[in-house]
Amino acid sequence: MCTNQIITDIFSPFQDYINSEQDVREEIRKIMKDVEKPLREIVTVLQVIHQDQNCEKMHEACLKARNIFEEVRQGYEALDKIVPHGQYYRYNDHWRYATQRLCFLAALVVFLEKGILINKETAAQIIGVDNKSNIHLDLEDYLMGLLNLASELSRYAVNAVTYGDYEKPLQISKFVAELNAGFRLLNLKNDSLRKRFDALKYDVKKIEEVVYDLSIRGLAHNAGTNPSN
Repeated sequence: MCTNQIITDIFSPFQDYINSEQDVREEIRKIMKDVEKPLREIVTVLQVIHQDQNCEKMHEACLKARNIFEEVRQGYEALDKIVPHGQYYRYNDHWRYATQRLCFLAALVVFLEKGILINKETAAQIIGVDNKSNIHLDLEDYLMGLLNLASELSRYAVNAVTYGDYEKPLQISKFVAELNAGFRLLNLKNDSLRKRFDALKYDVKKIEEVVYDLSIRGLAHNAGTNPSN
């Protein structure tokens, strides 16, 4: 057998593999494009927390967000069928950022509804990556979502005061302080997660400054008496 034929026999299957992988990536990109549309809608719906402190409107926003999450779950259902078995980490760069954002949004909804921290299992259920064969909720994505939640709550604390809600910053301060304490139990070695965690202290400080300002103005003592709550 000539050398050229040997080379052809060796390299020809490689192109088939490359084409197959490119096809999978293209399908994943299409699915995630469909997922990103409801993701943006949820972000828009939940912006009401920075615009109005009306409890009824917040309840409606959370309910609407949960309904939109159904579209997200459908997207991840399709994704699970496309990702080859055992190759999650080969392709997860395509959905990592969106999943982190969705974890944050799920965590925000749960906080607004119940004032508690979402656990990893509940986040996976809301997003639709629970009990799947080929995809799952990566721990890093869950933790990154919680760190994004802290940043959003620091903004929420400031805007709540603007609308005359002096109780919410106190609630947020306690919640984020406990979240910060939880993260400090971890020995984070991942570069991106560690850097994002380092920014948490600024979120904590921002919220503490809001609470301190309320305290020195004597407004913290009036928390819970706001008729809008």
